[in-house]
Amino acid sequence: MLLSVRQRYDPLMFDPRDGSEFGRTAPRLEDSVGSPYEPQVGPLPENDLSDADLENVTKTGTTIVGITTPDGVVMTSDMRASLAGRVVSNKNVQKVEEIQPNAALSMSGSVGGAQSYIRTLRAEANLYEARRGEYMSISALATMASNLLRGGPFFMVVPILAGVDDEGGHVYSLDPSGSSLSDDYTAQGSGMPYALGVLEQEYGDDLTMDEAVTVGAQAIQSASERDTASGNGIHVTKITRNEVEIVGHTDVDDVL
Repeated sequence: MLLSVRQRYDPLMFDPRDGSEFGRTAPRLEDSVGSPYEPQVGPLPENDLSDADLENVTKTGTTIVGITTPDGVVMTSDMRASLAGRVVSNKNVQKVEEIQPNAALSMSGSVGGAQSYIRTLRAEANLYEARRGEYMSISALATMASNLLRGGPFFMVVPILAGVDDEGGHVYSLDPSGSSLSDDYTAQGSGMPYALGVLEQEYGDDLTMDEAVTVGAQAIQSASERDTASGNGIHVTKITRNEVEIVGHTDVDDVL
């Protein structure tokens, strides 16, 4: 019977792995889960919140809208925060924040997660500007924003990113899975179905900034009529190449 080379000469045969880095780490790898040659993937963010805990998370509920125009971008948002859409916890919430001088982010979802997310994204944008001496392009900012949502511990955050760069005005819908969808106009939040109906009917690619403000205000008003988590006024945000202007109104009719 023929013996394998290993069987015949094992007592004297030199194993090239002996004394090597692999040989020293091999015993540890035997008890590990998975293959040592596969990429290591870190754990996804987790929390121990129960369904009952989620009912008590302060949420913006929200209707937020973004509209592109030839001259810039208009964002509108309501001003109500609620607990599970049943109890109004705050009537004067600013749901849009400047990220860099030509871009802003409007938030729906968990208030705590939104505040943390805005601080992180703004820090990344500031770091880019300090290193490169220029603002991040809006498409790059959208990629950064979606990557943070997918890989970061930002709880229940659904934003709209808008801005203006050399390529014109941009509006991006983002979600917790990390998707980033560009469109001429969009809406997010619990009042989204009502707002989108108005946008579908009223939007045109030749809108002026003032006309876009009116359309955005109509979308917020429509959502506030039927969505219990939206209401209590409106913030109007105008974004141009070098400025983000945010103005609040306690009555939507002041804008219409």
